[in-house]
Amino acid sequence: MEGLEEDRPCAKWRLACGLHSYNLRDVCTWSLLKTIVMGQVLSLLICGTAVSCQYLADAKVETPMLQSFLNYALLLIVYTTILCFRKDERNIIQILKTKWWKYLVMGLADVEANYAVVKAYQFTTLTSIQLLDCFVIPVLMLLSWFLLKTRYRLVHFVAVGVCLLGVGAMVGADILAGRDQGSRSDVVLGDGLVLLSAVLYAVSNVCQEYTVKNLSRIEFLGMMGLFGTVISGIQLLVLESKAVSAIKWDLHISMLFALYALCMYALYSFMPVVVKMTSATAVNLSMLTADLFSLFCGIFLFYYKFSTLYIISFVIITVGFIMFNAVPTYSALPDSGSSENEDPAADGTSSRLLYADGDYQRTETVTAVDAM
Repeated sequence: MEGLEEDRPCAKWRLACGLHSYNLRDVCTWSLLKTIVMGQVLSLLICGTAVSCQYLADAKVETPMLQSFLNYALLLIVYTTILCFRKDERNIIQILKTKWWKYLVMGLADVEANYAVVKAYQFTTLTSIQLLDCFVIPVLMLLSWFLLKTRYRLVHFVAVGVCLLGVGAMVGADILAGRDQGSRSDVVLGDGLVLLSAVLYAVSNVCQEYTVKNLSRIEFLGMMGLFGTVISGIQLLVLESKAVSAIKWDLHISMLFALYALCMYALYSFMPVVVKMTSATAVNLSMLTADLFSLFCGIFLFYYKFSTLYIISFVIITVGFIMFNAVPTYSALPDSGSSENEDPAADGTSSRLLYADGDYQRTETVTAVDAM
C-alpha cells in the first residue's frame, strides 16, 4: 500500500507531462521525423531570404516593402485566381461577403509584422532582434490557449525553454564572433518594433492555424495574397517610391529580387502544410534554426567567423523541437465552460477533453500525425 501511495505523485506527474503511456517507440516515429525535416525546409527557405537580403543590402538596395509586395503578388496570381474559379460558398465573392474583415486583419498583421522587423534593424542590434523575436512563441501559445483552446502539458513548456536556451547559445556565439551588427541610434524604438512584430506574427500565425485546420489552405493563401498585395502596395507607393526609382537594375539585382520572392512564396505555400500537421507554435520553434542556417551560409559567403556554439545551438533547438512534438497537445471542448481550467490530470475521464482516458494513447498519436 505504501508503494502504491508513493507511486501516485509520480503517476500524476507523468500524466501532467503527457508521458504516462509513452515509450521510445512512441516518440521515434516516421511522422516525427517528417515533421522535423519539413520544419528545417522552412528554415532553409528563410535562410534563402536572409542571404538575398544581405546581398541586396550590400548593393545599397533597401526596399523591404517592395520585396514583400512581390511575394504577396505571387500568392495573388496563383491562389486568389484559384478562389475566383471555385463555386458555391468557396468562391472568392462569397468569402469576401462573409469574412472580408477577418482576412483584412490577418493580412494587415502579416504585412506590418514583416515591415516592423526589417525596420528594427535601423535602430537596434542583431543580438536584440534575435532575442526579442523569440517573444512570438509565448504570445502564440497564449493566443492559442484562449482562441484555439489548445492546452499544453508541462513537457511543452520545458521544450520551449530548451529551444530558447539554444537561441541564447547562438546569440552568445554571435557576440564572441563580433557579429553584434545593426544600429544603436534608438535601441528602445528598435526593440519596441521587434516586440510589435512578434505580436503581429503571432496574430497572423494563429489565424493561419485556424484557417488551414478548419477551412482550407487555398482559402488562407488566396486571401493573404489579396489583402497582402493591396496593403503592401499602398505602403510601397507611400514609403518607398523614391527608393525603388533609385534602384540601378541589372541582372544581378533582378536575380536577387527573384530569389527572395520565390523563397518567400515557397515559405508561405509550404508553411500551412506543416502547421496543419503540427501547430503554429511547433512551426515557429522549428524555424528558430533559420538564423543558424543563415550563419552557416555566411561563413562561406560573407566570411563570418565560425564557432562550435553554433553547432551546439542547433542541437539544443532540435532537441527542444523533438520534445515539443513527441507529446501532442490536447484541446478543450467549446462547451467546457468555466471547468476547462481544471487540471486534466486530476480526472482522466472528464468529458471536457476530446478523448477518453481509455483511448488516450491511440488518440494522442492520431492527433500528432493528423494531416491534410
